[in-house]
Amino acid sequence: MAARFYDPTGARYGVPTFPWRMAPDGLATRRQLRARGLRPGGQDVAAQVLWFSRRYRRKGASPIRVAYLYRLDRAKPVRPMTPAKWAALAKANAAQRVCTECRRDAGYRIPASLGMCVTCADAPQLAA
Repeated sequence: MAARFYDPTGARYGVPTFPWRMAPDGLATRRQLRARGLRPGGQDVAAQVLWFSRRYRRKGASPIRVAYLYRLDRAKPVRPMTPAKWAALAKANAAQRVCTECRRDAGYRIPASLGMCVTCADAPQLAA
């Protein structure tokens, strides 16, 4: 099965392709770049990793998963957060803590399934 995804020249898939855990050194996924404090920085995809997943075997969906790889030597450092970005992030997080019913800061992120703080969601049950 792994030989099916081995195409280091890119003749079959259009981009160099490797099976799971067989990518050469010097390439990394977006997540691996981020863990190193890097970002792709506008570079094109250098290669890809393909693997067969039983978890994603659904009707109409392909069970073949893909992860794009980028060159480490062309990656750029992650841009630092500016004060304006920190303020916008704090404001967005605070908005997710305010209850829509009682309008108080719950001190935690309001669950989307409830749409309100746990106290307000449990109030009808406690009253009965």
